Amino acid sequence: MAHGMRTDSHTSYVRRDDWRESATRYALLPLRVFLGITFIYAGLDKLTDSAFMQASGAGSIGAMMEGVRDISAIPALVDLALKSPVGFGYAIALGELAVGIGTLIGLFARLAALGGALISLSLWLTVSWSTEPYYYGNDLAYLMAWLPLVLAGASVFSVDALLAERRRNAMGLG
Repeated sequence: MAHGMRTDSHTSYVRRDDWRESATRYALLPLRVFLGITFIYAGLDKLTDSAFMQASGAGSIGAMMEGVRDISAIPALVDLALKSPVGFGYAIALGELAVGIGTLIGLFARLAALGGALISLSLWLTVSWSTEPYYYGNDLAYLMAWLPLVLAGASVFSVDALLAERRRNAMGLG
């Protein structure tokens, strides 16, 4: 009888470990989906907003950069963007699209996450630097959200995982 109880207990323990392993494996998937969709949306929103992609005027990238120039952590970075505000706007929008797509489908996921972190860092140091208290500014939170994906990549439901499996199979390791 004691042996049977031990088996049941062991089975329960194994199931709990399987669940924990599965939860750990999929833990970053919601973050990946959220950041991927958010950055795709942000890029498309910029590209389809005719007022935003202007050097000047209400709601333009140029006006926004002029407005944050003197209150940013790195005014020289804003000055660089102001040399070609429309070009900078397109660079940010296309970067957000590339980062979002790469993150969502898990293609070069660590590189995409690094791109997202760099975009968030640059926006935090310029656009949202003067937000008080600091936790009202979302760019810092996005920067922190990207870091686990920079470290871990996309191990499930990703092109990277499919390519890694193909490589393992081709080498006879799978």
